[in-house]
Amino acid sequence: MAYRRYAFIAVVVGVLVLVVALVGASQVPPLTIVASMAATTLAVATPLTLGALSGVFCERSGVVNLGIEGMMLAAAFSGWFGSIYASSILGFPPLPSLLLGVVIAVATGAALGLLLAALAVTFSVDQILAGTVINLLAVGLTGFFNRQLFFGPGSAFGGQVPHAPGVLPRLGVPLLADIPVVGPVFEQQPIAVAAVALVALTHLVLFRTRWGLRARAVGEHPRAAATVGIDVARVRYVNVVIGGAIAGLGGAYFTLESVPSFEPMMTNGRGFISLAAMIFGDWTPFGSWAAALVFGAAQAFQINLQLFRDQIPPSWSFLQQSSVVGLVPYLLTLLLLTGVIGKTTSPAADGLPYEREGRR
Repeated sequence: MAYRRYAFIAVVVGVLVLVVALVGASQVPPLTIVASMAATTLAVATPLTLGALSGVFCERSGVVNLGIEGMMLAAAFSGWFGSIYASSILGFPPLPSLLLGVVIAVATGAALGLLLAALAVTFSVDQILAGTVINLLAVGLTGFFNRQLFFGPGSAFGGQVPHAPGVLPRLGVPLLADIPVVGPVFEQQPIAVAAVALVALTHLVLFRTRWGLRARAVGEHPRAAATVGIDVARVRYVNVVIGGAIAGLGGAYFTLESVPSFEPMMTNGRGFISLAAMIFGDWTPFGSWAAALVFGAAQAFQINLQLFRDQIPPSWSFLQQSSVVGLVPYLLTLLLLTGVIGKTTSPAADGLPYEREGRR
């Protein structure tokens, strides 16, 4: 059934690119539009890719991570605050400040992953509730600290946000970035590049290493894994913390690579869409990435179409409504989760707590 999903992905991306190319053909060469769509798709799919990989790490070991949204949001705030503190208060140059912000964001995600692991593995809390707790905690804490530090009465910074150090610079792939027209596709920012590299690395770890074999065994049949000497709790802890760190890197994208500012709830459901991408990708790194690219293409469609609003023909006037075009990623999420394109199967022990025989 995998071929049906990949065919669907190719068709959806192709249709979105074709529509923008047809609308803008009178102003910009179609190949340039295609290259622009591809570059934008890779960029905006970054947090979705990282969120999906976070879910893959967690759920392959049997822990449902519904808290990806909260991990991203908390990491976005902490990374942003860390970068402006380093830049404005400590006097660091822009690039070291941004890199420090990335480290703080990843650490924040890992800490929330540790909290999820403690709730789900040690205390056997319902994993859906545990993820919901993390989401609510992140919304509450980021909103509270944002007000107290910057915008509330008597805030620490007097109602003014210190100057941000900007965003991470673009990195060009040698030779490929210099190719005319398609060069921008190979000129991306560091977190976007890291997301693609992590797709391949996650695949290698989960399917080509002893640790990955143990993690998948724990996610399928933890009791059988325990009988051959695998520490189920340890495997789940490590995988969930790694998943949290990856989600934290996805959160860093919002405030350190996309825009140099923080807004409450700025993740805007990306964590939940990441879960949809993971499910549609059948809990595999490459499948999840392909699904994330679909949602990325839907966002790129919205962004690029705005450049050609005046060229949209009257028969396609509905495309001039940003509210209509903005629904495309969410409609795709609903479509993918219906199972119309093919059923997927989660790890057998996904979401199920495990207790050793002696503790029962």
